[in-house]
Amino acid sequence: MTAMSTKTLPGRDDTQEPSAAGPERSADRRHRALRRTAHGRQARAAWILTAPFLALFAAFVLLPVVWSLLMSMTDTQSADLRTPLNVSFTGFDNYVRLFQDDQFVHALRNTGVFVLVGLPLTLAAGLAAAVALDRGIRRFRAVFRVGFYLPVITSIVAVAVVWKSLLDPQAGLVNTVLAWFGIDGPAWLADTRFALPVMILMAVWRNLGTVMIIMLAGLQSVPQSLMEAAELDGAGAWQRFWRVTFPLLRPALLLTAVTTGIGYLQFFDEPFVMTQGGPLDSTLSATMYAYQQFGNGNYDVASAAGYVVFVLIVALTVLQFRVLRDKD
Repeated sequence: MTAMSTKTLPGRDDTQEPSAAGPERSADRRHRALRRTAHGRQARAAWILTAPFLALFAAFVLLPVVWSLLMSMTDTQSADLRTPLNVSFTGFDNYVRLFQDDQFVHALRNTGVFVLVGLPLTLAAGLAAAVALDRGIRRFRAVFRVGFYLPVITSIVAVAVVWKSLLDPQAGLVNTVLAWFGIDGPAWLADTRFALPVMILMAVWRNLGTVMIIMLAGLQSVPQSLMEAAELDGAGAWQRFWRVTFPLLRPALLLTAVTTGIGYLQFFDEPFVMTQGGPLDSTLSATMYAYQQFGNGNYDVASAAGYVVFVLIVALTVLQFRVLRDKD
């Protein structure tokens, strides 16, 4: 008898069990939908809360910046304010005119001297004051901190007025003291040889407090163990400062250099209050030149001068980051 092989075919009763993943997938989809809804609500709430700031920023910062950039490439004058769309596009002609103007070139030179001399002096004086407070001065340290920092929080107008009174050629305290020693003091602010150096000295005196505070914080963050290890290795005081302390002060030095350099490139209050840019434009700065051009109704040239200062600020900041940033 021949054995017949039979194949078992699936019947109706051999159906697969329903997958349990269906309800789980559905719950997961609902969870993702709820999460997207919550995220969308948070995003809308964030936009609503920031809308007032964004509106103010656009109206008082972004729009003026864009508008001034456009003005620097047109022939906009004060008479064109009522019809701003009737001005003509001039491209970079205003910038060419600026560098052909001897007065603006002289103002740029004064600004360069102010920054190249004043910035290193301010950093060096602030660092020296910080080192003295950190190591040399033990008593009344808080009093010295307040004394050095007090000019920073004093109005620059008040500081300029006081310095102008001190440097008065007839009744000023400086010339009075010099007269005690038989020295005939000059007219400090009316002499082209002394006017700009006096303003540099005043800026250094006023701003070293900021540098001192930041440097002092950096000095106090240097691990004492590193100093002790260097001393055990035979390093002297100067070697410990130059090899150990100074490299760790790079972040503080970079911060103070950038902020002080930006301020010095925009120096305006000192010559405005004390000399009005004189004598013979010896204290005229680039920002004061732009201010005078605005006052004369030359909005196109004034805007171009402002953007020249902006480019100089960017260039100086990039240079400082390249030189002073942490090499690691």
